[in-house]
Amino acid sequence: MLLKETAMRKGEAFRLLWKDIDLERRTITLNNPEKFGKARMFKVSNELIARINNLPRKNQKVFGTSNRKTSFYDSRKRIAHKLQNLRLMNIGFHTLRHWKATMLYHQTKDVLYVMNILGHKKLDTTYYYIRIYNQIYKPQQPNQFITKIASTKEERIELRNNGWTFWEKDGDDWYFSKPKLD
Repeated sequence: MLLKETAMRKGEAFRLLWKDIDLERRTITLNNPEKFGKARMFKVSNELIARINNLPRKNQKVFGTSNRKTSFYDSRKRIAHKLQNLRLMNIGFHTLRHWKATMLYHQTKDVLYVMNILGHKKLDTTYYYIRIYNQIYKPQQPNQFITKIASTKEERIELRNNGWTFWEKDGDDWYFSKPKLD
């Protein structure tokens, strides 16, 4: 649930300390990001806070020193066989990060927001998730959209402010689209 709500990497979650959690404000601060990412703070659900609060506090780390990875993979295998759906075996910890990033972009169409949530320092890293989004939600009839290209930051800001949706980046060109109005 933590990975689903925050899009943390599994290593970031396993290093999470009790002092990084503010139960009253329902926030989790990631002070020790992986891959040279940026530190960030997440507002999380009451349910997640309740679940975390019920965990035993045996040491400084929220998830202790036990091997949660093995437990996850064992549970995944058991559920896949019980449901007779072996595709569930393809789900890993990082799948939740991909899902969260793709859904955030789907909801906001704001690549900078997604970049900040994921802790990326460069937009190019975040484009991976935009490509996933474009593959899933590719328009069935492309002639129903108008496309514009922005090469400067000012052009990109103007298009975003006027309701255009970022689509893809190619070199210095940023492609935006907008539904045609009949």
